[in-house]
Amino acid sequence: MSHDVPLPSIPDEEAFSTLLRAGVAMVLTDPSLPDNPIVYVNDAFSRVTGYERSAVIGRNCRFLQGPGTDPDHVRLLREAIVAGREITVDLLNYRADGRPFRNRLLIAPVHDPEGAITHFLGIQKALSEEEARRAANASPDHALREVQHRVKNHLAMIVGLIRLHARQGTGDPDTLVRRVESLQFLYEELSAAGFASRGERLPLDAYLSRVVNAVAHLDGRAGLSVQFRAPRTLASVDVAARLGLLLSEIVTNALEHAFEGRDGGTIDVRLEAGEDGALRLLVADDGRGLPDGTTWPDMGSMGGRIALQLIEGLSGRLSVESGPGGTRVALDVPAGIGDDPPQFA
Repeated sequence: MSHDVPLPSIPDEEAFSTLLRAGVAMVLTDPSLPDNPIVYVNDAFSRVTGYERSAVIGRNCRFLQGPGTDPDHVRLLREAIVAGREITVDLLNYRADGRPFRNRLLIAPVHDPEGAITHFLGIQKALSEEEARRAANASPDHALREVQHRVKNHLAMIVGLIRLHARQGTGDPDTLVRRVESLQFLYEELSAAGFASRGERLPLDAYLSRVVNAVAHLDGRAGLSVQFRAPRTLASVDVAARLGLLLSEIVTNALEHAFEGRDGGTIDVRLEAGEDGALRLLVADDGRGLPDGTTWPDMGSMGGRIALQLIEGLSGRLSVESGPGGTRVALDVPAGIGDDPPQFA
């Protein structure tokens, strides 16, 4: 399957501004201004740090540092920013009320089409005491470098498509929130205690369950039930990232179209072990089925393009069956995908 969609390598300032409503704590700084000040923060940043947006715009992020912040960590951040490269570091920061918290900070440069750095994107996760303790005893450097690349690459793909469809007058900001939240969950699973000790794999079942529950929560209809079943499964970062985003697309599409004119319904999601170590993802709903003459994924929609790229990246085989009793989507992923295929417990 080959579906080549031309994408801008990095989205521009207007595209990134739509991320302000996302659930993950994010900041955007502008290195072209003196002292590389913050130019955007979202509501999640304020929830994590206690600082209102009006109190941080125009300031350098160092105001989060305090007496216990390790100067070596600050030096690493400064060197990465000067060099224009990505970095992830666990940093002791301080909230507005003075309380310290361990902050897993990912910083990545954002380039324009000519390759010049226009902004730095920061993604934050406040670690629990247990996560911080285990992280201090682990060696997650390689894993963190991996999540830097995966989160940034998938975010660039999503926002690039949003930019493309914005020019065409299409695209739904709520579906953007769902996609960015699935990246947030990936980042949180990678930050969980014990990740490095599992050979740099993450619990795919736990991650996909969180994605499904988040999409259902955003929908908010009490009469709709979304069920998830899966055995304990460990997967590489890349496989998990693609599957999480693809599952978000499939479930979102079902919630938007399958139950029109109905007060309730069910979506059943299952992750199964296929033959010879292959992986199968099943999503079935009891809705009204696809309208006559339509197909999914549809190359004419933003979600369809995202889904097709993700399927191609997984070397997956997709089948869709639809009728008056509902729609059933099955994705088969070969066992040999990538250098580190999924493992079922």
